[in-house]
Amino acid sequence: MFPIRDHNPSGRVPYVTYALIAANVVVFLSYWALFSNPRALNGFFAEYALIPALVSQGDGYAGFLTSMFLHGGLMHIAGNMLFLFIFGDNIEDEMGHAGFALFYLASGLAAGAVHYLSEPFSPVPTVGASGAIAGVMGGYLLMFPKARVDVLIILVVIFRVLPIPAWIMLGLWFGMQLFGGFGTPAGQGGVAYWAHAGGFVAGLVLALPVWLRKGGPAFWARTEGHPPHPEARYTLQRSRIPRIRR
Repeated sequence: MFPIRDHNPSGRVPYVTYALIAANVVVFLSYWALFSNPRALNGFFAEYALIPALVSQGDGYAGFLTSMFLHGGLMHIAGNMLFLFIFGDNIEDEMGHAGFALFYLASGLAAGAVHYLSEPFSPVPTVGASGAIAGVMGGYLLMFPKARVDVLIILVVIFRVLPIPAWIMLGLWFGMQLFGGFGTPAGQGGVAYWAHAGGFVAGLVLALPVWLRKGGPAFWARTEGHPPHPEARYTLQRSRIPRIRR
């Protein structure tokens, strides 16, 4: 189950969301050549990634910030940027440009802190914007629980796009992070599940003031959990390939 878009248009140009995507892509391209040299890549990550064991020794604090703009491969950055593109514009629309930038960074730092607390002596470098983007997803769940999200469902050879409420898609995603966090022994696995879960909860909490300012439960009552504006509608164009009768 993979989200490809939502039906929740934003009312302003999401400059910060676009800038964050551009910054992540530019940084990734700047060290792309290192992927052909594992030793050099490991040295680069040792310098700029978040390494819990190093923090426990009183060093490497900058990694909490710099690791948010690093990724471990093409699929890693592609997935993260897609999630940011889908959900970031609406949260930026509600918080404003400066507010969203602070919200994003705070969610990422909180995610890093939770990851550190979960494995304070791990020597494994941690990279990725996933924790900060998880915060965006947590804020989205609070603000627009019934916004429709189109997800691509792949079952072996069956490909289907299905619109579902955001609370189902985001709730399942959060549940998977908890399941992975509790089900993966410490020091094993290649996914920072607790960073994802921590960022998600942090984003939900940090979005509370915006939600309350809009009326809190009254905001949900007015919109029934849907976005407070007409949703986007996507239509398929008629194919120019002629239909042949049996």
